[in-house]
Amino acid sequence: MNTLEALQQYTRVVADTGQVDEIRQLHPEEATTNPSLLLKVFQSDSGRQLLDKVYEALKAKNNASPSVSAIAQMGLVWVATEILLCITGRVSIEVEARLSFDTQAMIQAAKRLVQSCKDLGIDTRRILIKIASTWEGIQAARELERLGIACNATLIFHEQQALACAQAGVTLISPFVGRIYDWYVARGLWKEGEVDPGVQSVQRIFTLLKSQGYKTEIMGASFRNIDEILALVGCDRLTIAPKFLKQLAESTEPAECQLKAPALAKEKLPPVTEAGFRWALNQDPMATEKLSDGIRLFAQDSVKLAQLIQAYLDQK
Repeated sequence: MNTLEALQQYTRVVADTGQVDEIRQLHPEEATTNPSLLLKVFQSDSGRQLLDKVYEALKAKNNASPSVSAIAQMGLVWVATEILLCITGRVSIEVEARLSFDTQAMIQAAKRLVQSCKDLGIDTRRILIKIASTWEGIQAARELERLGIACNATLIFHEQQALACAQAGVTLISPFVGRIYDWYVARGLWKEGEVDPGVQSVQRIFTLLKSQGYKTEIMGASFRNIDEILALVGCDRLTIAPKFLKQLAESTEPAECQLKAPALAKEKLPPVTEAGFRWALNQDPMATEKLSDGIRLFAQDSVKLAQLIQAYLDQK
């Protein structure tokens, strides 16, 4: 048994890529995407072919040249369709990052994505709508879950975000390991031999939500090395980049369960309020900076994607 197989005894493995060829080779159970990963898809040779397909399909449907936003949305859904043919589980599709502070805009964007999935014949039970875990994003996810649209709340850097998501009934949350590690290393706040701060964050979130009995699943994300992954064996899910999946498949190092659900707490924690949420993040420079940074970087790649599509249309 290799290390990846050993890990899969305790944790569901999700491929952190939008590249269909990689997913076919790695045979993960699920996959998750983000704007940065999808931009790489559209920049590839196969991405140009995908743009041609999407353009022609939308033009035939509407009898007119499609807009940049229409192509971007259908392109995302088309990639998800191809990914779903290669996996047995679910794929995450991310809502536009520039909407991360507008609850109603996120709800409407998510509904449009779901409808686009239905138009292509996708079983929407296999889709997770990915939303940044701002206060506004969590409220959008609350409403979407009420409507039967499962969500993946991403860019989790603080326990208060995780607790608010769980109380909102969010299906899945994605706490980021590597980006927390990066922040501490860049400031000289972590030294070799100390426990990885990103790993510690997921451990705390796991203990908190499991002790409170919430059904929200926890998916560790954004890894910088194999040690971080092995330290979180037992987490509900781990989304892992292809290079690490290959390393794990080629290794025979043991993967023992590190996270086990604690006993249920005797009392439920009170509901997270907006004021309490914002104050908790305000008091944590790392969480504040990495949440903003993550949204900003995803938004930049969304802009680059729109520019790529516009350049494509200009050649038509």
